Amino acid sequence: MNIRPGLTYVDATVGAGGHLEAIRKKMGTTGRLVGIDKDKASLDKVAVRLPDAASYVHGDYSDIADHLQSIGIGTVDGGILADLGVSSMQLDNPERGFSFLKDGPLDMRMDHTQKLSAATIVNEYAEREIADIIYKYGEERLSRQIARRIVSKRPIHTTGELAEIVAGCIYTARGTRGHNKNRSKSKSDRLDDSHPATRTFQALRIAVNTELASLEKFLHESVKILAPGARLAVISFHSLEDRIVKQILKLYQKGCVCPPRQPVCTCGKHPELLIMTSKPVTASEKEVLANIRSRSAKLRVGEKV
Repeated sequence: MNIRPGLTYVDATVGAGGHLEAIRKKMGTTGRLVGIDKDKASLDKVAVRLPDAASYVHGDYSDIADHLQSIGIGTVDGGILADLGVSSMQLDNPERGFSFLKDGPLDMRMDHTQKLSAATIVNEYAEREIADIIYKYGEERLSRQIARRIVSKRPIHTTGELAEIVAGCIYTARGTRGHNKNRSKSKSDRLDDSHPATRTFQALRIAVNTELASLEKFLHESVKILAPGARLAVISFHSLEDRIVKQILKLYQKGCVCPPRQPVCTCGKHPELLIMTSKPVTASEKEVLANIRSRSAKLRVGEKV
Protein backbone atom coordinates (compact mmCIF):
# COMPACT_ATOMS: atom_id res chain seq x y z
CA MET A 1 0.00 0.00 0.00
CA ASN A 2 3.07 2.25 0.08
CA ILE A 3 2.02 3.65 3.46
CA ARG A 4 3.44 7.07 4.26
CA PRO A 5 3.04 9.36 7.29
CA GLY A 6 0.61 12.27 7.20
CA LEU A 7 -1.88 10.81 4.70
CA THR A 8 -5.39 9.35 4.98
CA TYR A 9 -5.92 5.60 4.87
CA VAL A 10 -9.06 3.48 5.06
CA ASP A 11 -9.46 -0.11 6.22
CA ALA A 12 -12.85 -0.78 4.65
CA THR A 13 -13.28 -4.20 6.28
CA VAL A 14 -11.91 -3.95 9.81
CA GLY A 15 -12.76 -7.47 11.00
CA ALA A 16 -10.57 -8.29 14.01
CA GLY A 17 -8.40 -5.23 13.36
CA GLY A 18 -5.17 -6.90 12.28
CA HIS A 19 -4.72 -4.86 9.11
CA LEU A 20 -5.90 -1.66 10.75
CA GLU A 21 -3.35 -2.04 13.55
CA ALA A 22 -0.55 -2.75 11.06
CA ILE A 23 -1.45 0.29 8.96
CA ARG A 24 -1.43 2.56 12.03
CA LYS A 25 2.01 1.29 13.07
CA LYS A 26 3.33 1.96 9.58
CA MET A 27 1.76 5.46 9.51
CA GLY A 28 3.09 6.48 12.89
CA THR A 29 1.31 9.15 14.89
CA THR A 30 0.47 11.42 11.94
CA GLY A 31 -2.21 11.15 9.27
CA ARG A 32 -5.74 9.88 9.56
CA LEU A 33 -6.98 6.27 9.63
CA VAL A 34 -10.61 5.21 9.17
CA GLY A 35 -12.02 1.77 9.94
CA ILE A 36 -15.29 0.62 8.40
CA ASP A 37 -17.20 -2.61 9.06
CA LYS A 38 -20.81 -3.74 8.73
CA ASP A 39 -20.39 -6.11 11.69
CA LYS A 40 -20.96 -3.79 14.64
CA ALA A 41 -19.93 -6.38 17.23
CA SER A 42 -16.53 -6.82 15.56
CA LEU A 43 -16.09 -3.08 15.13
CA ASP A 44 -16.90 -2.36 18.77
CA LYS A 45 -14.32 -4.91 19.96
CA VAL A 46 -11.58 -3.32 17.84
CA ALA A 47 -12.60 0.18 18.96
CA VAL A 48 -12.19 -0.90 22.60
CA ARG A 49 -8.82 -2.56 21.92
CA LEU A 50 -7.46 0.24 19.70
CA PRO A 51 -9.47 3.32 20.74
CA ASP A 52 -7.05 5.94 19.43
CA ALA A 53 -5.89 4.15 16.29
CA ALA A 54 -8.70 5.21 13.95
CA SER A 55 -12.08 6.80 13.39
CA TYR A 56 -14.60 3.93 13.37
CA VAL A 57 -17.69 3.82 11.14
CA HIS A 58 -20.38 1.13 11.24
CA GLY A 59 -21.69 0.42 7.74
CA ASP A 60 -21.32 -1.46 4.50
CA TYR A 61 -18.06 -0.77 2.66
CA SER A 62 -20.01 -0.40 -0.59
CA ASP A 63 -21.14 3.00 0.74
CA ILE A 64 -17.56 4.09 1.42
CA ALA A 65 -17.96 7.54 -0.16
CA ASP A 66 -20.97 8.40 2.03
CA HIS A 67 -19.30 7.05 5.17
CA LEU A 68 -16.19 9.13 4.61
CA GLN A 69 -18.22 12.21 3.70
CA SER A 70 -20.07 11.89 7.01
CA ILE A 71 -16.77 12.40 8.89
CA GLY A 72 -15.50 15.16 6.64
CA ILE A 73 -13.36 13.21 4.17
CA GLY A 74 -13.93 13.83 0.46
CA THR A 75 -10.78 12.26 -1.01
CA VAL A 76 -8.33 9.62 0.19
CA ASP A 77 -4.71 10.56 -0.52
CA GLY A 78 -3.10 7.49 1.07
CA GLY A 79 -4.96 4.32 0.25
CA ILE A 80 -7.90 1.99 0.76
CA LEU A 81 -7.73 -1.67 1.80
CA ALA A 82 -10.48 -4.29 1.60
CA ASP A 83 -10.09 -7.83 2.92
CA LEU A 84 -13.14 -9.57 1.46
CA GLY A 85 -15.45 -12.27 2.76
CA VAL A 86 -16.00 -13.53 6.27
CA SER A 87 -13.40 -12.92 8.97
CA SER A 88 -11.75 -15.66 11.05
CA MET A 89 -13.47 -14.20 14.11
CA GLN A 90 -16.87 -14.71 12.45
CA LEU A 91 -15.98 -18.19 11.17
CA ASP A 92 -14.81 -19.35 14.58
CA ASN A 93 -17.99 -18.25 16.36
CA PRO A 94 -20.66 -20.96 15.82
CA GLU A 95 -23.42 -18.53 16.85
CA ARG A 96 -22.81 -16.54 13.67
CA GLY A 97 -23.67 -19.56 11.51
CA PHE A 98 -20.93 -19.17 8.91
CA SER A 99 -19.14 -22.48 9.41
CA PHE A 100 -20.16 -26.09 8.87
CA LEU A 101 -17.38 -27.25 11.22
CA LYS A 102 -19.25 -26.14 14.35
CA ASP A 103 -23.01 -26.51 14.76
CA GLY A 104 -24.87 -23.24 15.11
CA PRO A 105 -27.97 -21.36 13.94
CA LEU A 106 -28.45 -20.81 10.20
CA ASP A 107 -27.63 -17.11 10.24
CA MET A 108 -24.64 -15.93 8.13
CA ARG A 109 -25.51 -12.22 8.47
CA MET A 110 -22.48 -9.95 8.70
CA ASP A 111 -24.80 -7.18 9.85
CA HIS A 112 -27.31 -8.31 12.45
CA THR A 113 -29.55 -5.33 11.75
CA GLN A 114 -30.61 -6.79 8.40
CA LYS A 115 -33.58 -9.17 8.17
CA LEU A 116 -32.45 -11.68 5.54
CA SER A 117 -30.57 -14.69 6.96
CA ALA A 118 -29.51 -18.07 5.63
CA ALA A 119 -32.47 -19.64 7.45
CA THR A 120 -34.85 -17.49 5.41
CA ILE A 121 -33.35 -18.67 2.11
CA VAL A 122 -33.08 -22.32 3.11
CA ASN A 123 -36.58 -22.62 4.60
CA GLU A 124 -38.67 -20.15 2.60
CA TYR A 125 -37.22 -19.77 -0.91
CA ALA A 126 -38.50 -21.89 -3.79
CA GLU A 127 -36.42 -24.87 -4.87
CA ARG A 128 -35.41 -23.23 -8.14
CA GLU A 129 -34.31 -20.04 -6.35
CA ILE A 130 -32.11 -22.04 -3.97
CA ALA A 131 -30.61 -24.01 -6.87
CA ASP A 132 -29.84 -20.79 -8.76
CA ILE A 133 -28.09 -19.29 -5.71
CA ILE A 134 -25.97 -22.40 -5.14
CA TYR A 135 -25.00 -22.60 -8.80
CA LYS A 136 -24.36 -18.89 -9.35
CA TYR A 137 -22.50 -18.08 -6.14
CA GLY A 138 -21.04 -21.49 -5.28
CA GLU A 139 -20.33 -22.77 -8.81
CA GLU A 140 -21.72 -26.08 -7.57
CA ARG A 141 -22.57 -28.52 -10.37
CA LEU A 142 -25.00 -30.46 -8.18
CA SER A 143 -27.02 -27.38 -7.26
CA ARG A 144 -30.38 -28.78 -8.42
CA GLN A 145 -29.98 -32.03 -6.50
CA ILE A 146 -28.88 -30.15 -3.38
CA ALA A 147 -31.79 -27.70 -3.60
CA ARG A 148 -34.24 -30.59 -4.03
CA ARG A 149 -32.82 -32.36 -0.98
CA ILE A 150 -32.91 -29.15 1.09
CA VAL A 151 -36.57 -28.52 0.29
CA SER A 152 -37.49 -32.14 1.12
CA LYS A 153 -35.83 -31.85 4.55
CA ARG A 154 -37.32 -28.53 5.65
CA PRO A 155 -37.45 -27.04 8.21
CA ILE A 156 -33.67 -26.90 8.71
CA HIS A 157 -32.48 -25.02 11.78
CA THR A 158 -28.70 -25.43 12.17
CA THR A 159 -25.51 -25.36 10.13
CA GLY A 160 -24.82 -28.95 11.16
CA GLU A 161 -28.15 -30.14 9.75
CA LEU A 162 -27.57 -28.30 6.47
CA ALA A 163 -23.99 -29.55 6.11
CA GLU A 164 -25.12 -33.14 6.66
CA ILE A 165 -27.90 -32.81 4.07
CA VAL A 166 -25.56 -31.31 1.45
CA ALA A 167 -22.82 -33.86 2.12
CA GLY A 168 -25.26 -36.74 1.87
CA CYS A 169 -26.58 -35.42 -1.43
CA ILE A 170 -23.10 -35.06 -2.93
CA TYR A 171 -21.89 -38.46 -1.74
CA THR A 172 -25.03 -40.07 -3.17
CA ALA A 173 -24.57 -38.34 -6.52
CA ARG A 174 -20.94 -39.37 -6.72
CA GLY A 175 -21.87 -42.95 -5.93
CA THR A 176 -24.54 -43.15 -8.62
CA ARG A 177 -22.07 -41.72 -11.09
CA GLY A 178 -19.59 -44.50 -10.39
CA HIS A 179 -17.22 -42.30 -8.40
CA ASN A 180 -13.76 -43.82 -8.62
CA LYS A 181 -11.10 -42.83 -6.10
CA ASN A 182 -8.38 -43.73 -8.57
CA ARG A 183 -9.53 -41.47 -11.39
CA SER A 184 -7.71 -38.22 -11.99
CA LYS A 185 -9.35 -35.22 -10.35
CA SER A 186 -10.04 -31.86 -11.89
CA LYS A 187 -9.15 -28.66 -10.05
CA SER A 188 -12.85 -28.27 -9.20
CA ASP A 189 -12.94 -31.76 -7.66
CA ARG A 190 -9.83 -31.07 -5.60
CA LEU A 191 -11.38 -27.90 -4.23
CA ASP A 192 -14.44 -29.87 -3.17
CA ASP A 193 -12.25 -32.25 -1.16
CA SER A 194 -12.08 -29.69 1.68
CA HIS A 195 -15.72 -30.39 2.59
CA PRO A 196 -18.68 -31.24 0.34
CA ALA A 197 -20.72 -28.36 1.80
CA THR A 198 -18.07 -25.69 1.12
CA ARG A 199 -19.59 -24.36 -2.09
CA THR A 200 -23.17 -24.34 -0.78
CA PHE A 201 -22.21 -22.46 2.39
CA GLN A 202 -20.21 -19.95 0.32
CA ALA A 203 -23.17 -19.40 -1.98
CA LEU A 204 -25.63 -18.81 0.86
CA ARG A 205 -23.25 -16.39 2.62
CA ILE A 206 -22.76 -14.38 -0.58
CA ALA A 207 -26.52 -14.24 -1.19
CA VAL A 208 -27.36 -13.24 2.40
CA ASN A 209 -24.85 -10.38 2.38
CA THR A 210 -25.17 -9.37 -1.32
CA GLU A 211 -21.38 -9.60 -1.41
CA LEU A 212 -20.70 -9.42 -5.15
CA ALA A 213 -22.95 -6.42 -5.82
CA SER A 214 -21.44 -4.66 -2.79
CA LEU A 215 -17.93 -5.41 -4.07
CA GLU A 216 -18.61 -3.88 -7.48
CA LYS A 217 -20.09 -0.73 -5.94
CA PHE A 218 -17.18 -0.45 -3.49
CA LEU A 219 -14.57 -0.70 -6.25
CA HIS A 220 -16.20 1.98 -8.40
CA GLU A 221 -16.68 4.36 -5.46
CA SER A 222 -13.13 3.80 -4.21
CA VAL A 223 -11.55 4.70 -7.55
CA LYS A 224 -13.57 7.93 -7.63
CA ILE A 225 -12.46 9.13 -4.18
CA LEU A 226 -8.78 8.21 -4.45
CA ALA A 227 -6.34 11.07 -5.01
CA PRO A 228 -3.50 10.66 -7.55
CA GLY A 229 -0.81 8.42 -6.08
CA ALA A 230 -3.18 6.74 -3.62
CA ARG A 231 -3.61 2.98 -3.80
CA LEU A 232 -6.49 0.53 -3.69
CA ALA A 233 -5.58 -2.93 -2.32
CA VAL A 234 -8.10 -5.79 -2.36
CA ILE A 235 -7.69 -9.31 -0.95
CA SER A 236 -10.15 -11.87 -2.35
CA PHE A 237 -10.69 -15.50 -1.38
CA HIS A 238 -12.56 -17.13 -4.25
CA SER A 239 -12.72 -16.89 -8.03
CA LEU A 240 -15.99 -14.91 -8.20
CA GLU A 241 -14.52 -12.08 -6.10
CA ASP A 242 -11.12 -12.15 -7.79
CA ARG A 243 -12.70 -12.03 -11.25
CA ILE A 244 -14.64 -8.87 -10.37
CA VAL A 245 -11.58 -7.17 -8.85
CA LYS A 246 -9.43 -8.06 -11.86
CA GLN A 247 -12.00 -6.87 -14.41
CA ILE A 248 -12.74 -3.56 -12.69
CA LEU A 249 -9.07 -2.71 -12.16
CA LYS A 250 -8.48 -3.41 -15.86
CA LEU A 251 -11.47 -1.25 -16.77
CA TYR A 252 -9.97 1.75 -14.99
CA GLN A 253 -6.50 1.12 -16.36
CA LYS A 254 -7.80 1.21 -19.94
CA GLY A 255 -7.66 4.53 -21.79
CA CYS A 256 -9.37 5.32 -25.08
CA VAL A 257 -12.34 3.09 -25.95
CA CYS A 258 -12.93 4.46 -29.45
CA PRO A 259 -13.11 1.97 -32.35
CA PRO A 260 -9.57 0.83 -33.34
CA ARG A 261 -9.85 2.28 -36.88
CA GLN A 262 -11.03 5.69 -35.73
CA PRO A 263 -8.17 8.12 -36.54
CA VAL A 264 -8.86 10.61 -33.70
CA CYS A 265 -10.02 9.90 -30.14
CA THR A 266 -13.45 11.34 -29.42
CA CYS A 267 -14.29 9.47 -26.22
CA GLY A 268 -11.88 11.49 -24.09
CA LYS A 269 -11.32 8.58 -21.74
CA HIS A 270 -7.97 8.41 -19.95
CA PRO A 271 -6.52 5.71 -17.69
CA GLU A 272 -7.47 6.25 -14.05
CA LEU A 273 -5.51 3.41 -12.46
CA LEU A 274 -2.12 1.80 -12.86
CA ILE A 275 -2.26 -1.87 -11.91
CA MET A 276 0.67 -2.60 -9.57
CA THR A 277 0.19 -6.38 -9.57
CA SER A 278 0.49 -7.99 -13.03
CA LYS A 279 -0.47 -11.23 -11.26
CA PRO A 280 -2.21 -11.48 -7.89
CA VAL A 281 0.06 -11.70 -4.87
CA THR A 282 -0.49 -15.00 -3.03
CA ALA A 283 0.67 -16.35 0.32
CA SER A 284 4.07 -17.96 0.60
CA GLU A 285 4.39 -21.59 1.70
CA LYS A 286 5.58 -20.37 5.09
CA GLU A 287 2.56 -18.11 5.51
CA VAL A 288 0.15 -20.90 4.56
CA LEU A 289 1.73 -23.16 7.19
CA ALA A 290 1.21 -20.42 9.79
CA ASN A 291 -2.31 -19.51 8.59
CA ILE A 292 -4.08 -22.18 6.54
CA ARG A 293 -6.87 -19.76 5.51
CA SER A 294 -4.35 -17.67 3.56
CA ARG A 295 -3.94 -20.44 0.98
CA SER A 296 -6.77 -19.12 -1.19
CA ALA A 297 -6.06 -15.38 -0.70
CA LYS A 298 -5.23 -13.22 -3.72
CA LEU A 299 -4.11 -9.59 -3.42
CA ARG A 300 -4.49 -7.10 -6.29
CA VAL A 301 -3.41 -3.44 -6.11
CA GLY A 302 -4.06 -0.40 -8.29
CA GLU A 303 -2.67 3.14 -7.99
CA LYS A 304 -4.65 6.24 -8.99
CA VAL A 305 -3.01 8.21 -11.80
